[in-house]
Amino acid sequence: MSDADRLIIFDTTLRDGEQSPGASMTREEKVRIARALDRLRVDVIEAGFPAASRGDFESVQAVAETVEDARVCGLARANEADIDRAGEAVAPARAGRIHTFIATSPVHMEKKLQLTPDEVVERAVTAVKRARGLCDDVEFSPEDAGRSDPDFLCRIIEAAIDAGATTINIPDTVGYNMPRQFAGLIRSLRERVPNSDRAVWSVHCHNDLGVAVANSLAAVREGARQIECTINGLGERAGNAALEEIVMALRTRQDDFPCDTRVETREILPTSRLVSNITGFQVQPNKAIVGINAFAHESGIHQDGVLKHRETYEIMRAEDVGWGTNRMVLGKHSGRNAFRSRCDELGIRFETAAQLNEAFQRFKDLADKKHEIFDEDLQALATEAVAALEEDQGATLVAFRCCSETGETPVADVTLQVDGEEHKHSAAGDGPVDAAFKAIDGILDVSAELLLYSVNNITTGTDAQGEVTVRLERGGRAVNGQGSDTDIVIASAKAYLNALNRLRSSANRTHPQTEGV
Repeated sequence: MSDADRLIIFDTTLRDGEQSPGASMTREEKVRIARALDRLRVDVIEAGFPAASRGDFESVQAVAETVEDARVCGLARANEADIDRAGEAVAPARAGRIHTFIATSPVHMEKKLQLTPDEVVERAVTAVKRARGLCDDVEFSPEDAGRSDPDFLCRIIEAAIDAGATTINIPDTVGYNMPRQFAGLIRSLRERVPNSDRAVWSVHCHNDLGVAVANSLAAVREGARQIECTINGLGERAGNAALEEIVMALRTRQDDFPCDTRVETREILPTSRLVSNITGFQVQPNKAIVGINAFAHESGIHQDGVLKHRETYEIMRAEDVGWGTNRMVLGKHSGRNAFRSRCDELGIRFETAAQLNEAFQRFKDLADKKHEIFDEDLQALATEAVAALEEDQGATLVAFRCCSETGETPVADVTLQVDGEEHKHSAAGDGPVDAAFKAIDGILDVSAELLLYSVNNITTGTDAQGEVTVRLERGGRAVNGQGSDTDIVIASAKAYLNALNRLRSSANRTHPQTEGV
């Protein structure tokens, strides 16, 4: 595939995606997702904002040390300290990139930066030159380009390219543009900037009006050859352009687009589920490509048509994006080899024997509770197993009992192991979940505000596991906790305890929430 025929996929799940409230990740979680992105064969992984915190710096550095194929990128504001920090973080990578940005819209320059246009251009040029001295691959973004003056954009982009920028990214930072308008902007800039042929043109679109993917694809038709996107469309506010939708639109409609990606599409679903499990942001059933209903047919007419000829109602093959076609039934009599084989087929990877052993033990425990283990069950328990080994558990659930009956106040009895010692507490609540949370609070004495309590069934059937996501906030820091069990109240207790452990942990969970593209 020639450069002209190839679209660069720049994944920013670990940076912009993490800026979703509650989606912060540990260093270990970022590395796990980075490995999955590498298997997915994205071209660039924006691993974080190294200057935001020591934790984010260490996370970017860890990703740079781990990733074998993709280029690893660090974001930096247009100042010396940020750029030096980003350069240091990506230095261990096989191939690194520094991505620097500064706002260019009138409202941002006047109200936020309080700088004149001349000062903004000067800062941009200085930043790009400094970044180029540290790394031969430098990306420049004029933040809020979608609301910037086109003449000023031409001026600052030309200066940035002259200073050494190899990629020019045009962000629709607030999701304001419409596809025809955004395509016109890309076309105009590429025509008017004299040295436009010396850089790769990129776009970064937000989904505030639901057109991030449409804007991105419209830009491709006008010569953009890099799209910045995230798994599941994760990101600030309404999110970013969804990687899986971009990739499959290009792959499916090669008749309409002049380029394609190198993405290994069969890794899309495993990567989507991994990101969902780690962040706690569930994928809605009707989500394109990766939603559980994406390839489901209930209408009799549709079912009849698909049975006769798949292409009557399906424009893609489910297996091409990672959905299984042949289901191996796993149960309590299944052995380690069958378990590992099915995990391999689903794209579930265990980096160590300890992770495999922990996951297999959880599988056997679950098999004692339900007759058939579904693929979705395997995804959930594998994520829990790896997290259990990598995270400081702090407090663990030893025993749980809850009594709930009509007309009576529910009471929960909880036993936790904390620092090697068992502690018991009972509490009453408005319901069994409320009672369980209060009993746990009585032992750990951690004050936090409950922002989100979400329950999802992992599979179908009355014996299905329930997956609970809890989001807690304390002192401006939001964390997610997850738990799964065939008993939804126990799953709730696990999720709540998981979130409290993360709040209590000394691990530096990064959530920069800083201005970006």
